[in-house]
Amino acid sequence: MLRLAKSLRFIMLIASLGTAIGAAIMFWEGGAKIAAGVDAIVSAHDSRAVIASVMGGTDAFLFGIVLIIFAYAIAFGFVFDLSSDEWNTLPSWMRVKGITELKDTLVSVILVYLVVDFATDWPETDTDLSWQVLAKPVSIFLIAAAFRLVSTNHFAAEGTGAK
Repeated sequence: MLRLAKSLRFIMLIASLGTAIGAAIMFWEGGAKIAAGVDAIVSAHDSRAVIASVMGGTDAFLFGIVLIIFAYAIAFGFVFDLSSDEWNTLPSWMRVKGITELKDTLVSVILVYLVVDFATDWPETDTDLSWQVLAKPVSIFLIAAAFRLVSTNHFAAEGTGAK
């Protein structure tokens, strides 16, 4: 029975492979946005379009990198049993200690994505901005503050102190 339960962990390789494919898609998307920025600067010299494209591309690359980290973390943290010598030879970014660390990384990336999304939307707006534009950055700030409080309480509960 235990052997069957342990063998089911290999199903998580599907998640790892899917995450790696998602990373490749994000790298493609990032390259396309950077290429659009190059096209904008060559053809029209529209600095706002260039800034928005480069920021969007950089954000896509960042998310792709995080997905690569997730793919490795799922595979080497939850699927394959590594000896302590093998574990120590892994780079530190591949040594995920648990789901909480993955969750914190994901929430952090989502916050960065939201900030970059807001920053790229702003230069693309040609109309006068109203006070309602502040809804998104205020929401981002509140989410970040709540995440900080939850992370601080989690680490304080473990006795390791705040981040």
